[in-house]
Amino acid sequence: MKVTNLDEEGPGRPRRPRRARRTAGPESPADFTDLRWVGRVWILVLVFAVVTLAWSQHVGVPLRDPRGQMFSARLRSALELFVLLALADSLVRTVWTTGSLEGAVDTLRRRWSVRRIVLVVNGLVAYHVVYVCYRNLKSWDAFNTPRDRDLLAFERWLFLGHSPAQLLHQALGHDHAAYILMVVYRSFTYLVPWSVVGALVVTDRIREGYVFLTSAMWVWILGVASYYLIPSLGPFASDPGDFAALPENAITRTQAGYLAQRANLLEDPSVHGAFSSISAFASLHVAFSCLILLMLRYYGQFLLAWLMTAYVGATMLATVYFGWHFVVDDVAGVLLAVLAVLLGRAMILPRGRP
Repeated sequence: MKVTNLDEEGPGRPRRPRRARRTAGPESPADFTDLRWVGRVWILVLVFAVVTLAWSQHVGVPLRDPRGQMFSARLRSALELFVLLALADSLVRTVWTTGSLEGAVDTLRRRWSVRRIVLVVNGLVAYHVVYVCYRNLKSWDAFNTPRDRDLLAFERWLFLGHSPAQLLHQALGHDHAAYILMVVYRSFTYLVPWSVVGALVVTDRIREGYVFLTSAMWVWILGVASYYLIPSLGPFASDPGDFAALPENAITRTQAGYLAQRANLLEDPSVHGAFSSISAFASLHVAFSCLILLMLRYYGQFLLAWLMTAYVGATMLATVYFGWHFVVDDVAGVLLAVLAVLLGRAMILPRGRP
């Protein structure tokens, strides 16, 4: 018996269209000649920088970058990571297509033109300007009155009089779960730069990489706006009794250090290096992790998106387990990520993908 191929054309059998691959497509010359989308990025950066400078004058504290860790050190690390990932990407592309290493140099040369490299460096500089402004605005949030009591009351009402952190401690315990969730939470430090630089490297079109980059900028901008909307320190600071049974670890030591830094800033803001790093609403750990999840789906990387979904869930558990955030902070982080992606796409590809 003859088996009919459903993709063949025949009498009365129209050809079934194949599903198009969800890829960005090759680099477009318009990405290099029509650079209005790059201009829109720098307009965003300059407006945010002006707002930061104006607020610096308002609070009477100059912009600070303790030991250069927020701009120069991070930018240098990002550029080093870019070189490493660009080499690895070219090597993988060559081996995947030809099965040999001989064409790796040619692949690197064709893929990384001077214009593309300039756009990557330009994007990383813009991103880190936004980041250092975000960190300073976050520090000055210490001068606002925390509203943790309201958030605590709402959370207890939401969970019928129970503390969600205490419920997690009872369900997961204080030993192995604490270590696993600590690893998940601290991995965020590495996830952010690798995702930002990686998006610029692995996407076929640099403009598609900028969608991620710009969305990431919006996460920091919208995030610091949410800090000022509802200033808070988090459950570990406002209700420390719920976390007294947790073993001392890197996270509990970091929390104690953040509270001490905030107290030093409030005691004498003029002291060189006085800086605060604590704000709770919304959770930007959740927001940025969710941003990566959404962008993986946008780039068509569905397997990685499923893995990232598990990571986002574990991050949410960690933020509540250790008392970094209220549950509502995590929910706000998810909504913030969605809005950041919409704004990032609208700025870079206002008419959609070509």
